[in-house]
Formats: sequence, C-alpha cells, structure tokens
Amino acid sequence: MRDDDHWARYNAHQGDRPIREQCARVMSLAGPGAGRTAADLGCGAGLETAALLAAGWRVVAVDGEPGTPARLSRAAGDRQAMVTVRTTRFQDLSELPPTDLIYAGYSLPFQTRSSFDPLWTVLRASLRPGGRIAVDLFGDHDSWAGDPDMTFLTEAEARGLFDGLVIEHWHERDEPGTAFSGPKHWHVFEVIALQPLDGDLQTGRAETVDERVTDPGRGGEHAAG
Repeated sequence: MRDDDHWARYNAHQGDRPIREQCARVMSLAGPGAGRTAADLGCGAGLETAALLAAGWRVVAVDGEPGTPARLSRAAGDRQAMVTVRTTRFQDLSELPPTDLIYAGYSLPFQTRSSFDPLWTVLRASLRPGGRIAVDLFGDHDSWAGDPDMTFLTEAEARGLFDGLVIEHWHERDEPGTAFSGPKHWHVFEVIALQPLDGDLQTGRAETVDERVTDPGRGGEHAAG
C-alpha cells in the first residue's frame, strides 16, 4: 500500500542521487531559467526542484506527502524565496500559475484515471507558449497495470495527450527492472513536448531515441497522488 509512510520512506531513500535524466534533458532544451516559472509535480525528495532553482527557475513544487515542506526547505537552502511549496494531492490540484516548464518524473501514474484526466487539462492550460512539459507515463504492459489506483496508457493514448504540441523527445521503455518495492516490469513513455508559440503551425515529430534504459536508479516509485 502506497500511503504517506511509504512515500516518506521512499523519499528518505533518495539520498543524494543525481537528478533524473529526463529533468536534465528538459532543462537543457529550455535553457537557463532566468526567473521563469517551473512546476515540479511529485517533487518528492526535492532533488529536481533544487536543480531547477540552481539553474535560475522559480519553482512551484507539488507533493501530497505531509513531510514535503520540511524536505523542500532543506533542498532550497538559501533560495527559499524562489520556491512555492504546495502540499497537495493531485486530485485536489485545480490550478497552476502560467508555467514555462512542467516536470513530472514518475509521478503522474500514481493517481486514478478519473484524477489524471482533469489534472492533465490543468497542466496543458498552464503551459505558456514556448514552454515545455516533461513527463514519465506508464504503459499498459507495466506489471502494475490493472491497479485501480493508478493510470496506465496505450501508446496511442499517450501520444494523444500531446496533440497540438511539438514532441521533442519520445522514448518507450518496456523491460524488466527494479522499483523501490522490488523487481518489476517497467513500461514507461518518456516524453518532452513543446507548446508552440502563438501562430506557430509546426506539427509534432518524435525524436528517435535508441538507448535502452536498464539502470534501476532511473526508475522508481515517485509520487504525489
């Protein structure tokens, strides 16, 4: 059962690992924050939030686990003024400020589909023209598929979420690996997409990524839902 205690133990286990490659990738694409606004959904231990802050982003950090404010205070250090912490579960998140970067690493699947769909509408509505969204979505081959408290998508469903955006990175991971709770089969869609500038008629095209992800440190149960 993934209750608050589970997520507190998971976040404590994160230690000082490097930021996830998906976050580093979208930060590279977006360039320096320069005071722009990012949202870290399912901010967990705060490692990605801290990296965004260090790169000059103002961050809205969202996580439903009650220990979030204390963790994010430690992660932010002397950049407290640049972070807004929301201890909010995904099903209760009804709005975000206009954002230039949305990052949700292994967090969005940990909610029901009835919660996922309205949250996705909130995320799309908050993304400014020229902004980017980077997410990890769980596919229907995942060994957890069928859990009614989570969301799993076919490839067609996952791609459909990005209609009207320019897909800059798409990688499907479908292989055995390890989670915090033990061995499992991962089926994950890593996606980064760009909100076109007003009047830009580009259409999305996925980048081909050949790497196979086998490092269990890149996966994990990361949640706020």
